[in-house]
Amino acid sequence: MTVTPVLKRTLHWIGNGLAIIGIFFVILRLYRDWHVRDLSYISLNIWLAVTCLAIFYCFDSFLLVFAWRRILKSLGVDVSRAWSIKIYGISQLAKYVPGNVFHIAGRQALGMSAGISGGILAKSTGWEIGLISVSGAVFSWLVLPLLIPFVTLPASIALILLTIVGLGYILYIFFSFHLFLAFIYQISFLLISGGIFVILLGALVQNEGGEHLQAWIFICSAYVVAWLVGLVTPGAPAGVGVRELILLFLLKGLVNDEDLLMAVVLGRILTFAGDLLFFSLSSFFLMIKKEIKNE
Repeated sequence: MTVTPVLKRTLHWIGNGLAIIGIFFVILRLYRDWHVRDLSYISLNIWLAVTCLAIFYCFDSFLLVFAWRRILKSLGVDVSRAWSIKIYGISQLAKYVPGNVFHIAGRQALGMSAGISGGILAKSTGWEIGLISVSGAVFSWLVLPLLIPFVTLPASIALILLTIVGLGYILYIFFSFHLFLAFIYQISFLLISGGIFVILLGALVQNEGGEHLQAWIFICSAYVVAWLVGLVTPGAPAGVGVRELILLFLLKGLVNDEDLLMAVVLGRILTFAGDLLFFSLSSFFLMIKKEIKNE
């Protein structure tokens, strides 16, 4: 399909328009969260932790960009790191628009406006969703001890390591090195995201002591599994609402419900802020590139 100048501009505006709509829904959701729950007792130290973790989450999101770029490379499309950051970062906010598909539509539109085949972009999306779903499912091994008492944590860790090695081997040998790297990037993103939630919850409940390491591992893996369920649930904007239910179910008795719900709300604020920062960095990067071209 030949992309005419008019179609190129139209696709470009569609992609950017979805990002702007996403900003509106982010602000709306932040406003609702702020007024639904009483956040007045949250200390300055906690807000400082949320701010720092939001910045960390922003940079964690770059792993998803690197994964997508590797997927495109596996499909024969070699794009620059700068271009992939720009397209992914700008379109990502549209995931907060109800429907949970508009970030994909935005990326498709922006990619096609840049001259990349719509079929290639669609395939890259399929690979991305498939790989991130498999990556998230890998962490379900660590949730088993919460559901089946006789399954031990060491056994779960052994299973997850064997699964990662096995899947990585299959991707490397039977598909491509680029897909193998994409899988590693996505596993790393999920692990760091779960770690961010654990740090946030730990700061909130002010829990101390290394003897609770096992509990924190369970919480991290439960968060990733809940994230995955939210990802694949149709219609849920960025999985909002679904993940809370999964976390409450998996961590029943392990974490106080009130503390968990507050951590979820603060975590949502954290990810919203991180995604906004990610969008801002991508937009700023785009402005810099335009200025360089115009000189």
